[in-house]
Amino acid sequence: VQLQASGGGLVQAGGSLRLSCVASGRTVSSLHMGWFRQTPEKEREFVAAFKWSGDSIYYADSVKGRFTISRETDKNTVYLQMNSLKPEDTAVYYCAAARPLGGSFGARYFREATYDYWGQGTQVTVSS
Repeated sequence: VQLQASGGGLVQAGGSLRLSCVASGRTVSSLHMGWFRQTPEKEREFVAAFKWSGDSIYYADSVKGRFTISRETDKNTVYLQMNSLKPEDTAVYYCAAARPLGGSFGARYFREATYDYWGQGTQVTVSS
């Protein structure tokens, strides 16, 4: 599975961006999909995740109500719509995918080790 993330850029505080993650090699509807972000000062942190079955979506508290994860199966793409952006959202954003091998995704969606495949990252910069 290969993941190609895009859509990052420079935006003013309060603005919006939509990140895209195109998967190849397997359909996004057969994978748990997630977004993480990282700054030079912090470890990579969880942002949002979408369970393969589509019946559960998870968000970090810091983005809840502002970010939305979704998928478009006919384009084999997962999106992260980011609204009301803040300077503290500045980071490199990574999409990730996990094979649903069993166990509770709900108990581990926020862990990097849960995910088997990673995209290359896309820079998001929010100016104040």
